[in-house]
Amino acid sequence: MNSKHSKRILYGLYEDEEILLKAVKNARAEGLKIWNCLTPFPVHGLDQALGLKDTRLHTAGFVFGATGTITALTFMSWVNTVSYPINFGGKPNLSLPAFIPVTFELTVLFASVGMVLLYLFINRLAPGTEPDILDPRTTSHLFLMGFEIDDSTSQSQINDVRRVLQETGAVEIAEKNIEEEEDGAIRQIF
Repeated sequence: MNSKHSKRILYGLYEDEEILLKAVKNARAEGLKIWNCLTPFPVHGLDQALGLKDTRLHTAGFVFGATGTITALTFMSWVNTVSYPINFGGKPNLSLPAFIPVTFELTVLFASVGMVLLYLFINRLAPGTEPDILDPRTTSHLFLMGFEIDDSTSQSQINDVRRVLQETGAVEIAEKNIEEEEDGAIRQIF
C-alpha cells in the first residue's frame, strides 16, 4: 500500500498564456523552483520556459512499432513455412514482398495503441482515476503557476514567491493543501 504525505502548494492564477510565460521566465530568473504549471490548453514554449526535458514517448513508439514489425514477420513466416505451408501457384512459402502490407499495418497498430496506453498510464488518466486539479478554473480559462511549500521553507521565501506572483500579473494568489501518494498521484485534501 502506498504511503501518503501532505503538501502545501502556493499558486498564482493568470488570465493569459503570454503573461504566464513571462511569469515563468521571471520566476526562474529569480531562482525560484516552480512545482508545476497547469493550463486549459497546451501553451507553446512553456516546457522550454520551465526547463523540462523532451519526452521519450517517441522512443517508446519506435519500440512498440518494432515489436509490431517483428510480430507480423515472425507470425506470417511461421504460418507459411511451418504451421500451414501451401503452394500458391509455385510461389515460395517465405515471400517477404507479400508480407509488407500486413507488416506495415501491425507496425502502425502496435505503435499507436502502445503510445496511447503508455501516455494514459504515465499521466494517470485511466478510467476511474481522479484528476489532479488545484483550481477548477484552470480547465476553462485560467493559467496556474504553483510552488511547493514545505516545513523547510522560510517565511521570507514564501514572501518572495508571493512578491514574484504579484509582480508578474497574477490575478489571484492562493494556497492549497494536497495529499500525495508515494507514486506521485495527488489527492486533494481541501
